[in-house]
Amino acid sequence: MTSGMDDLEKKIGKVPRIFKRLAETDPDIHELILKLDQYIWDDGALSSKTKKLIAIAIAASMRDQHAIKAQMAGAKNLGVTKDEVEEALRVAYLLAGMPAYVNGKVIEEEVM
Repeated sequence: MTSGMDDLEKKIGKVPRIFKRLAETDPDIHELILKLDQYIWDDGALSSKTKKLIAIAIAASMRDQHAIKAQMAGAKNLGVTKDEVEEALRVAYLLAGMPAYVNGKVIEEEVM
């Protein structure tokens, strides 16, 4: 795996196979996506950890189990705690309802 892919795996926990194949089938777009990913996730006005908590809340709100698992796996690599995930899921609950909260909690128990 390239250094960019290693960094991505560290951030998200597991790189989807389709994205790994993209490195072979369309290396230009693959490289652009890695650069955008780096730009988005780097510390800025918000820390990477805060951005990860936002991503968890968004994934839970979308009820996207794959994304929740990937974001939580990456969160563990950043030192995000269960208490922090809990607070992010409460925000998702407030804005997206009980199904988003429950969906996130189920996956939190699996991953964290």
